[in-house]
Amino acid sequence: MIDVMRLEEDLKSLYPDAGPELHFQSDYELLVAVILSAQCTDVRVNIITGQLFPQANTPEKMLSLGEENIREIIRSCGMYRQKAKALYHGAQMLLQEFDGVIPGTREELMRLPGVGRKTANVVLSNAFGVPAIAVDTHVSRLAFRLGLSRQKDPLKIEKDLQKRLPKSSWSLMHHLLILHGRRVCTARSPKCSSCLLNSYCPRKGLPHVPDKKSV
Repeated sequence: MIDVMRLEEDLKSLYPDAGPELHFQSDYELLVAVILSAQCTDVRVNIITGQLFPQANTPEKMLSLGEENIREIIRSCGMYRQKAKALYHGAQMLLQEFDGVIPGTREELMRLPGVGRKTANVVLSNAFGVPAIAVDTHVSRLAFRLGLSRQKDPLKIEKDLQKRLPKSSWSLMHHLLILHGRRVCTARSPKCSSCLLNSYCPRKGLPHVPDKKSV
């Protein structure tokens, strides 16, 4: 069984500044950016929000911008029609039911259009400091390869990680696993032979490679 404390320390040494790669300056901007990030890279989202936020960085301004204009601005984003609808109607709901303030509970966040558990967890963690693990494709892949979870369902993976990791590490490990998944433990052709975790990673589902020390 993998030593999760060693895992965290090694990942922290690789990514000492681990944190969100999305650009935002408020809780609302964070919410919008995370909604846009579904099936879209953070790099692309940052380009889009660089155009969107100067025009609509509050629920009031998003509502005034209108769904059609939102759609045109975010057109280069995957599922842009659905996301434009979610942003417009989400702004309406925030103003009508939450006085324009981002709610601080998972249940309330998940009532907003376009917000599932993963998005809610990201917002809770980064806006409110609530320990949370958002399971995306990178976290899911690394959880399996590292032997932290055998599950495929995101909620079950989240529960497995919560059991294995200290609660104080949940939010940071979310960022660390994502960064390692993007830069080293990629979906295709992972860089196992040069990976710092090579000597103890069980590499579930991957062919055997020599330990880093012997390469």
